Amino acid sequence: MKSRQLAFFTLFLATTTFCAAQDLASFEKRITVKKLPNGLTVLVCERPEAPVFSFFTQVDVGSVQDPQGETGLAHMFEHMAFKGTDKIGTKNYPAEKLALEKVEKIYAQYIYERDKRVGRDDQKVKGLEAAWKAAMKDAQQYVIPNQFPQIIESNGGEGMNASTSYDQTEYFYSFPENRLELWAYLESERFLHPVMREFYTERNVVIEERRMRTDSNPIGRLLEQFTTAAFQAHPYHRPTIGWMPDLNTFSATDASNFFRKYYIPSNMVVAVVGDVKTSTTIPLLEKYFGRIPSQETPDERTTTEPPQNSERRVVLQEQSQPLYLEGYHRPDYRSADDAVYDAIADLMSNGRTSRLYRSLVRDKKIASDSAGFTGLPGNKYPHLFAFYAFPMPGHTTTEMADAIHSEIERLKTEDISDEELKMIKTRAKANLLRSLGNNEGLASELTLFQTRYGDWRELFHAVDRIDKVSKADIRRVAQQTFVATNRTVGVIETATPAKGDSTQGGAQ
Repeated sequence: MKSRQLAFFTLFLATTTFCAAQDLASFEKRITVKKLPNGLTVLVCERPEAPVFSFFTQVDVGSVQDPQGETGLAHMFEHMAFKGTDKIGTKNYPAEKLALEKVEKIYAQYIYERDKRVGRDDQKVKGLEAAWKAAMKDAQQYVIPNQFPQIIESNGGEGMNASTSYDQTEYFYSFPENRLELWAYLESERFLHPVMREFYTERNVVIEERRMRTDSNPIGRLLEQFTTAAFQAHPYHRPTIGWMPDLNTFSATDASNFFRKYYIPSNMVVAVVGDVKTSTTIPLLEKYFGRIPSQETPDERTTTEPPQNSERRVVLQEQSQPLYLEGYHRPDYRSADDAVYDAIADLMSNGRTSRLYRSLVRDKKIASDSAGFTGLPGNKYPHLFAFYAFPMPGHTTTEMADAIHSEIERLKTEDISDEELKMIKTRAKANLLRSLGNNEGLASELTLFQTRYGDWRELFHAVDRIDKVSKADIRRVAQQTFVATNRTVGVIETATPAKGDSTQGGAQ
């Protein structure tokens, strides 16, 4: 008990110190926001602790925006991010451009013939496929592989990466502070003069990624089928990585069209955090990112998921560890109760003192792990609050469901303790501290909150909202959300292989 009290005191002291030294007012003195004439928003935060800076570019487009029949297209830009421009990554761009146009022309003919419903000529299909591959080989002769990342690395860049979710696409890395102008040039050029070189090679990488993470992974298959069952109308039912038939069909031309529609200044926020001066950084951002032509922001409306009025179930028979998963529909991040859902997630899942861990793992010893979390599969649109548990040997998924539902009923019928509520609020402040602990983390948070709310200050106000959550709020939200008719269940049951049968089961 003394160790828990000491840990709490240490956490409280840390967050108190943080609030005094790094509160909203202190950041307001160091952060400058400017919207460029073309619509792109830039943020600069002076943080001169070390002679480096990090940037985060957030594009407000994710797999929700994938066109019908082209799922996985938004994710392709994560793979195409650092392939270069018309000046970087090419030996002779005018010749490469003509070669890439030829690739696209032949590929369009190949797909047309391949996908004919009537009158398909298999020999013609094979001939066009061979011609397409030959055209790709010809285009490849002009490529200087990996030149873009090599420029970054040779100038001291670190952590170059990108990520794609249902809601957004992000690009980030860090540089020495004396490479600020080089970064501004490189990052803006990617959006000003992108080249879809080696597109089909990268598409094959994505196809293998899908095979490994989804098709050959029981948990991956369950998550995909579970999400598809939970969202029948909203685009959240489509996998970010894409359906295999779409991955084998969409083209570099499709990608270029997608880029022109969504990768526009008004859809982008760029944050620079580190040993930089606002007085010199803003002019550089204006000089380079201001070159990107402005366009009208695309319509982001989507199909609204209708209310769920009955439980849905997905059961997979697999030769693997069993798993129980359930999810409940909840409003998006703009909901007045968003902080309440965050508080419930913390209460149920944060650490070894969380309710689910104590009940299922420590006390009953029926699960190896159990937690509840919000934001499945995204949070920009109405999404799911989910619970899961991995049964210990000799225990069943039914036991997991019963134990989770018992804890949910406690939320509905009993007020949480004063100590639990206090810890939730203290941890929220500690989590904010951790998120701001390095340049990259701060840049990420600034772009996210600027994009979602139009004001980075909401990063701090989010903690204030959790601080206002009451015991009654938690009971009320639990009662209205965690009901059987609003529930989707996903289960992996361990299948016994038949003699001589090495295949795995599917959904029932």
